[in-house]
Amino acid sequence: MSELVTGEAVALELRPARLPSRALAVLLDLIVAFTVYIGVSIGLAAATASLDDAAQIALTIAAFLLVLVGAPIAVETLSHGRSLGKMACGLRVVRDDGGPIRFRHALVRGALGVVEILMTFGVVACIASLVSARGRRLGDVFAGTLVVRERVPVGQARFVPPPPPWLAGRFTELDLSAVPDALWLAVRQYLTRMQQLDPQVSWAMAVQLAGDLASRTGTPAPPDIPPAAYLAAVVQERQARETRRAFADQVAQSPGIPAIPTAYAPPVPGAHPSLAPAPRAAAVPPPPAAPLSPPAAVPPAAPAERPATGFVPPA
Repeated sequence: MSELVTGEAVALELRPARLPSRALAVLLDLIVAFTVYIGVSIGLAAATASLDDAAQIALTIAAFLLVLVGAPIAVETLSHGRSLGKMACGLRVVRDDGGPIRFRHALVRGALGVVEILMTFGVVACIASLVSARGRRLGDVFAGTLVVRERVPVGQARFVPPPPPWLAGRFTELDLSAVPDALWLAVRQYLTRMQQLDPQVSWAMAVQLAGDLASRTGTPAPPDIPPAAYLAAVVQERQARETRRAFADQVAQSPGIPAIPTAYAPPVPGAHPSLAPAPRAAAVPPPPAAPLSPPAAVPPAAPAERPATGFVPPA
């Protein structure tokens, strides 16, 4: 049993896929790929019958590279390491630290797969998988990937403990780009097992890992924070950054979803988000009032004239 950790800081006990399951998955993928390739070749032969031999050979080579090399790379990239054969066998390609693969990983695996699977009929891949302790072929070694079993019983996953609440958001300015995946894996494995270790051994490991992590980030660890809490807080910060990046990519790919604001006002603690007060404009002081002057004298109103009635009083 080998413990891997995903990019979301979740420790998973997954078994690396061995040769029989991997060979079955590759066989299924090759059957599908060659079926598509034969269909494409027949279609090209019928459509390019009027062309010369050189053009037909060029189109054949292009179809071979597109269907048997480019298509597997595209499928593994878009599905994050799950081809049709791997889905049927319950396998997935992941990075060495358990995170999802990217295009460069799939490109290296696909390019070397042409040599060790297609050109040698899988002999080189079988030998490399038998020699490797985790059943990796040459493409996995050079790409830094691993094929693991994805179907595991429920309840075997162990999570990284969260840091103390007073450390939330303290390391938002930390530069984590220089921290290698191997160090992240060591930190996460320690955090999931530190309760099972001897206290002195656990403290020594935490101090060593905290020093290694601080040297990679270029910022010394705060002396007032315990090493284990520092490690948990930095791991949580990396998880938050990857989550924001993942949601930002989804928003960018979905034009109907409004963009995520870069900054927002935090809601009142304990209040429902929908009940949060709307931001109010800053109060503008009123202009100074003019001094009051005494009211001007109002002239007496003239007596109202009586309306003419046509009657003249006697003298």
